[in-house]
Amino acid sequence: MPLWTVQPIYQERIWGGRALETKLGRSLPGPAPYGESWELCDRPEAQTLFRETGLTLHAAWTSPDKTAIFGKAAPATERFPILIKILDAADKLSLQVHPPPTRAHQFNGEPKTECWFFIDAAENAEIFVGLKRGVTPESFRRAIADKTVSDCFHRLKTARGDFMFLPSGRVHGIGAGNLILEVQQNSDTTFRVYDWDRIDPKTSKPRELHVEESLQSINFLDFEPVMAQPHGQRLLECDLFHLYRHFLFDKESLDWVPDRRTFHFVAVTAGAIGVSGRQFKTGDTFFVTADSEPFEIVGLTDEAELVVSTFPVG
Repeated sequence: MPLWTVQPIYQERIWGGRALETKLGRSLPGPAPYGESWELCDRPEAQTLFRETGLTLHAAWTSPDKTAIFGKAAPATERFPILIKILDAADKLSLQVHPPPTRAHQFNGEPKTECWFFIDAAENAEIFVGLKRGVTPESFRRAIADKTVSDCFHRLKTARGDFMFLPSGRVHGIGAGNLILEVQQNSDTTFRVYDWDRIDPKTSKPRELHVEESLQSINFLDFEPVMAQPHGQRLLECDLFHLYRHFLFDKESLDWVPDRRTFHFVAVTAGAIGVSGRQFKTGDTFFVTADSEPFEIVGLTDEAELVVSTFPVG
């Protein structure tokens, strides 16, 4: 059965911590604060490695076996178009926005729509997402100058299992205490509005802000969004990626029938499962090729949970 595990790419971040180690049992490469684990990535600067094959994601994407691996719905793009991460926000992230397609190339960047599934959240954890009703471009600009721009952001408390969709142009920031599975467009373009006056310990300077780029990228009609409400197994279906959620009780089995149209990337977001004699626990991920044979997933704990990412199909 073509089921491949990945070699995570760990990224140090000023806002990161050690939850990838303490909560997910990962072995981190050093004592630094790690904020991101790139699980599925085809970037010029970073490549996912499939352990079982020795292939990088880009090598697989450009191979003659592309359709067998990724499915008939795989688009004709230069690089694999989805980037999947696990984020450990030990401290709050910057307040930011990602440019929409109509603006990205103007700034030599890439558009970025994303979504967040909350694997864990501290008791008082929150996110900043969208604008408070009544905020205008003019009042937002004044608030940036006054360093009160966080007051322009809509805030939501977070809890394990919450899900938020963030189309490009939606202002946002992740508060401290959130552990998140992020599925996004393959993009690394972020425009920071405000970074809490932090000093980067590596440079002894504040991190760069992108005020003008942000003001031209923000959707100023995007007021007070709410958490997405799943419909059955479906978390999200947009034109960039689909996400589904499955639950399994202890010893309950799920007959998995692969779809020749798409790959499946599986993240265990709670509990543990067994697949063909292999065990996967919370935080583990694996890639199922489109040409896989049917197989069985067995729950090894009560309320095991899987979040599955695919190409848009159907």
